[in-house]
Amino acid sequence: MSDELNQESTQDKKGAAVKFPPPAIFASCILLGSGLQYLRPVGLGIPESIEVLGYLLVLFGITIAILVATSFQRAGTAIEPWKPTTSIVTTGFYAWSRNPIYAGFCLINIGIGIANNSLWIFVSFIPAAFLLYHVAIAKEEAYLAEKFGEEYLAYKNKVRRWV
Repeated sequence: MSDELNQESTQDKKGAAVKFPPPAIFASCILLGSGLQYLRPVGLGIPESIEVLGYLLVLFGITIAILVATSFQRAGTAIEPWKPTTSIVTTGFYAWSRNPIYAGFCLINIGIGIANNSLWIFVSFIPAAFLLYHVAIAKEEAYLAEKFGEEYLAYKNKVRRWV
C-alpha cells in the first residue's frame, strides 16, 4: 500500500506531465503562418477597416488568459500543466468551456491573421488546436479524471471542451 501511495505522490508532482508549453504551440504556428505568408502571400480578402476586429480578438484572447490565470491563483492551484492540480476550476470562463485559455489562444491566432490580412496566420489555430489536443489536452483530461474521479467526470459531461 505504501508503494502505491508513493507512486501516486510521485506521479502527482508532475501534474499532467505535459512537456511542451501550450502557448509555445500557438506561437510556433503563428511563426509558421508568418513564414508561409512571406513565401506565398495569401490575404483574407477583407477590407482594411475590418483589420481592427483582429486587434480586438487578440485583446479578448489575452484578457481571457489573464482572467483564467487569476481564477487559478484564487483557487490556489497551478495553471502550468506540468505541475500538480489541487482543485478543479469550474467558475468564470470554465463554466462554459473546459479549455477557455486554449480557446483564447485560438482567438489570438485568428486575430493576428485578421489584423495582418493573412490567411496562413488566420488558419494557424487549426494545426495548433490539433497539436494541443495531442500534446496537452488528452494528458490533462486523463490526469484530472484519475485524480478527481467522479467530480471531474461530472464536470466534463456538463461543460464542452472548447465552447
